[in-house]
Amino acid sequence: MTTFRIDIPQNDLNDLHERLARTRWTPQLPGEGLDRGVPADWLRDVAEYWRTGYDWREREARLNAFPQFVDEIDGLDLHYLHVRSPEPDALPLILTHGWPNSFVEFARTIPLLAQTFHVVVPSVPGFGFSAAPRTTGFGIPDVASRFATLMQRLGYDRYGTQGGDLGAYVAPELARQHPDRVVGVHIDGGFGFPTEDDVPGMTADERAEWDLMQQWMSGGVDHHALLRAAPQTFGAGWHDSPVALLAWHAHKFQEFSMSDQPLLDVIDRDAFLDNVSVYWFTKTAATSSWPMYEGLGDGARFAWPRGQKAVPSGVYGGGSALMRRLAERDNTIAHWPEGNPGSHHFIAMEQPAGHVADIAAFFAKVRDSQRL
Repeated sequence: MTTFRIDIPQNDLNDLHERLARTRWTPQLPGEGLDRGVPADWLRDVAEYWRTGYDWREREARLNAFPQFVDEIDGLDLHYLHVRSPEPDALPLILTHGWPNSFVEFARTIPLLAQTFHVVVPSVPGFGFSAAPRTTGFGIPDVASRFATLMQRLGYDRYGTQGGDLGAYVAPELARQHPDRVVGVHIDGGFGFPTEDDVPGMTADERAEWDLMQQWMSGGVDHHALLRAAPQTFGAGWHDSPVALLAWHAHKFQEFSMSDQPLLDVIDRDAFLDNVSVYWFTKTAATSSWPMYEGLGDGARFAWPRGQKAVPSGVYGGGSALMRRLAERDNTIAHWPEGNPGSHHFIAMEQPAGHVADIAAFFAKVRDSQRL
């Protein structure tokens, strides 16, 4: 393994600022809010802050406070953060970020987690500073196998897995592949979501809940369909225009909110721009789209994370009685809290303390049960 430090060339930073200054702004279309997409005035304001107010060098230094490394695993360079706890018998914990996010998703939770866990945060292949897949057919099992190799090389024979969004697929896959190593799986949410196959067995109340879910799922931009069809086409714009990339991330981060609050009232503005900046500087807007065209379904439709019963599972935000019933069908649920704070899909960025407390509570249950 090789130590790694983020050091974006000044020419790249200058280029970003110049491109932002030369933006050819689109006019505002009729409509309010997100009716036609990210509002032009909002986008212009945030882009101007990105150019003149946001201090990448200061943010870069913050990220470099975490020990970082690069290790070649199965032909791909894997970037990761590794922060050891002062507690010698701390449980190792590997965190997997989501899409369109990066390792910076956990920047506020790592110092809190490291009080209890040895924390490992890889950049998923194709994201951030990890190398992109070089062939078609790369999927969730390929990520999990590399992460398992990483944990083995770090000397961790037993560990926990955690993730949300894309990470909610990788975390249980690690348990499926290595039930002898993984002590428990904690995800932000995703277990127990019904599919069309579950509808015939639903009660009338559950069917009404299903109908409401369908209304929610049908709203917004279907990025799975978009990126399954033409990631190379759309990636060309995100790769060349920082404002196009900013607008895309802002749109998805706002859609991923479960409240009507404005995005930057929920997610810190600099933290949001940290993530956009990592995508921009690493040129990974297109390479990070592989989960949509390779790994999150059967190639024809979206699929929720698959469960596993080899090790206990827990979630930050459980859900209804219907979801609990379906989750228990495919998982050994040991932790299903109600009322955890938060209104955003990327809960680690919104509620770092609450997120860490819930992760710690789940793994305390798991460790206590395994001592019996």
